[in-house]
Formats: sequence, C-alpha cells, structure tokens
Amino acid sequence: MIGDIIGRPGRQALKAILPELRQELAIDFVIANGENTAGGFGITSDTAYELLDNGVDLLTSGNHIWDQKEIIPYMDEGLPLIRPANYPNAPGRGYLIYDGIMVLNLMGRVFMPALDCPFRTADAILDEVAESENPKVIIVDFHAEATSEKQGLGWYLDGRVSAVLGTHTHVGTVDAKILPKGTAYLSDVGMTGPVNSVIGSNVGDVLERFLTGLPQRLNVASGPSILNSALMDIDPETGKATSIQRIDRTAD
Repeated sequence: MIGDIIGRPGRQALKAILPELRQELAIDFVIANGENTAGGFGITSDTAYELLDNGVDLLTSGNHIWDQKEIIPYMDEGLPLIRPANYPNAPGRGYLIYDGIMVLNLMGRVFMPALDCPFRTADAILDEVAESENPKVIIVDFHAEATSEKQGLGWYLDGRVSAVLGTHTHVGTVDAKILPKGTAYLSDVGMTGPVNSVIGSNVGDVLERFLTGLPQRLNVASGPSILNSALMDIDPETGKATSIQRIDRTAD
C-alpha cells in the first residue's frame, strides 16, 4: 500500500521506484491512494493511467476525489479506482474485488465531512460480500484525520479483514503491527511526494496562509521525493496477515 501520491513529484517518484521495488520484494499486488495526483488536488484519467502503467494495480482515494470533475465518468467504468464507500449516493464504487483481493475504501468523520458511519458501512459491505464472493484477503484504506478513529476501526475490524491502513494526513506513523486476531494495522502510511514540503505543498505557500489567515493557493513543492508505503504478507487461505513493515524509499 502506497501513501497519498502528491502531484507530478509523487508520480515521478513512483515511476522511478515502484517497478524495481516490485521485482526486488516479489510484490504480488499494489494499492495506492491517488486522490492528490493531479496538481495536488484530485485525480484525472491521465494521472490514474500513469500510475497504473507504472505498477499500481488498484487506486483508492478520499475527500479530494471530487476535485477534478473529469474523473467522475470513469468512476463507474473499468478503471480500478474506488472512493470512500460511506459517501451517500455518490458516483463510483466504494470497494472492488480484483484478482481475488477485496479493497475497501472508507473515510473518517472526526474533523472531516459528515458522511455515513464508516463502522456500520464496513459491517454492511462485509456482510454483503460474505454472502456472494466471500473474498479471503480484504484490505481497508481508511482515509481519516484522527488516529483515535483509525485505531478504533482497526480494533473493530480485527479478524474480519486482512489489513486496516490509514491515509490522509500525509505523515507516516511508526505503529505498524498485527492485531490479536490477525489484522495488519498502520495509522498512516504517509505520502509519496516532495520531502522539503508541508505535507506535499510548497513551504512558503503554507506559511503565508498560517501567518496571514488569508486564502492562499497551495502549490505542490519541488525537489527530492520520498515514497512511503507498507508491505504486508497475507495468507491467501485464511486472509490473516503474518507481517507488516514500512517501506520508505527516496528518489532524486
């Protein structure tokens, strides 16, 4: 699972690092959060296909999925892109089962837009797929602000999914672990984007906003980039995770 990819620097870092990383670590399946790939806000069909062409199998998203309206017609088609499942009556799909692996996207509600309950949405979807395709390997991208909410969902879904991985803050955490019933957990995977930035944005732009309180356009920063990710081993027969570790690589 690759953390939120920020603009062109993030896409270039992924292109430089991921193909070799897949080969080096014999990675079977790659998920990436792509909601910030188009200029730092939203995703387009071009940026989506660029990520897919460079080794990503499935794209998740979050609150910025709607920032580039041109992606909306693609969201109900064959593009392996999902949006948070707890958006009520929204375009697109909240989960996909791809090569026998189910990926579910959810969004938190603490310090975030008021959506349907992510806990009850997870219950409903897991019950639905259990009666039909019943996939063993289930990965959850929980796009949320509060670590308490992320940890809560991890414990709530322990033993029912293979992994709960947090995205959204762009700041990676160091709490990767296997919960008691076999679910891999990480509060935040981090980001794939410029190192010398404020969560991917130009430092000067962000400081101007903080110092003046006035609206300020945030541009994606430049310079060397880092790829933040989490690598898991999951038993395909039981769906239980056997290991999780952070994998962080820097690109020039």
